[in-house]
Amino acid sequence: MTEPLRIALAGLGTVGAGVVRLLDRNADLIARRAGRAIIVTSVSARDRHKDRGVDLARFAWEDDTSALAERSDVDVVVELIGGSDGPALALARGAFAAGKGLVTANKAMLAHHGIELAGLAERAGVALKFEAAVAGGVPVIKGLREGAAANRIAQVYGILNGTCNFILSRMETEGRDFYEVLAQAQAAGFAEADPSFDIDGVDAGHKLAILASIAFGTLPAFGDLALEGIRHVLGADIAEAAALGYRVRLLGMAEAGAAGLFQRVHPCLVPVSHPLAHVTGATNAVVAEGDFVGRLLFQGAGAGAGPTASAVVADLIDIARGVVGPPLSMPTDLLTRAARAEPGERRGRAYLRFTVADRVGVLAEIAAAMRDAGVSIESLIQRGVQADGSVLVAIVTHDGPERCVAQALERLRGSQSLAGRPMLMHILD
Repeated sequence: MTEPLRIALAGLGTVGAGVVRLLDRNADLIARRAGRAIIVTSVSARDRHKDRGVDLARFAWEDDTSALAERSDVDVVVELIGGSDGPALALARGAFAAGKGLVTANKAMLAHHGIELAGLAERAGVALKFEAAVAGGVPVIKGLREGAAANRIAQVYGILNGTCNFILSRMETEGRDFYEVLAQAQAAGFAEADPSFDIDGVDAGHKLAILASIAFGTLPAFGDLALEGIRHVLGADIAEAAALGYRVRLLGMAEAGAAGLFQRVHPCLVPVSHPLAHVTGATNAVVAEGDFVGRLLFQGAGAGAGPTASAVVADLIDIARGVVGPPLSMPTDLLTRAARAEPGERRGRAYLRFTVADRVGVLAEIAAAMRDAGVSIESLIQRGVQADGSVLVAIVTHDGPERCVAQALERLRGSQSLAGRPMLMHILD
């Protein structure tokens, strides 16, 4: 075996401690698979004295995270700090400037600065690896970048946020409303104290932007994403979907075509016959459609110390073997800048839920707005009066252009008959 691969580890939270634990426990196996040992030489975190359940005394400590990139006993920097800018970005730039490789789990940084960092890595002739940034321990990046490299990918979509999937699954099985289950998820550690990044779709959007770039050979375009989270999904929506033969899932979806790059994170009704309908709990699952390989399904734990640490160390093993390659599946100068595809001409069916006043003429008003916008109604269901005196009306549309549904909702904007915002969920057919 050759000299060890020496790494510096920035960030010693759940995942960082998990990386140390994994490198310790499977040291011999990792060395045999990598062709050489992988060792930690130095670390950095905010609190030097916190007990993380692993022995850190054997490593050099740097109070200044950026100093890790300048150490002579470091070949690769592992960044597990998080955040799109700040210390994480400074460390990444510093690592490439010093000619060192970088492994990161930071999807926000890659979604916002991925093209810059990929270019820096290429010019320095070093690796930029980020398997852990999307779907935790699920090897979807490697699957798309390497396993499906010969394929033209038509579409990539899936469940990209474990917190949202945990919440929706619990709403489904327990019949509770969103905020009740969110509190449950926070108590169990599945949701942050401020869960906005998860429940508003931002986290899933970061991951989708990375997947789309790799799948389609386009520049990361997080700014072109349409984002809608799950905070407005009611228990009644979950029940209505079940009665119709669907389950509600927050999906990230990307397609590249003649109209440009389409990217959207949105709660959808998924048929119970589809594999994604059976992905429950804090699990991630990604579907890719290749022209020769057909449908690929990647599924597994999307977060947590073990799965994410596994993905980080898998990247380190690749680097130890000498595997570098373009970070975004092809050299940055060959990536295309795709126009943003507008969703208006996309066709499909939709689920619409209205909370309305219990009075004569409301259904006629909604039906007229649909008619005038050219939306054909497949079914309309009115449920009983709620505790606050309102009524829930659920509509499923026939197949048609999405712009027509948008126009119908615009016609109803400001209507005195509506109590609260309508809920729109597209149907995955």
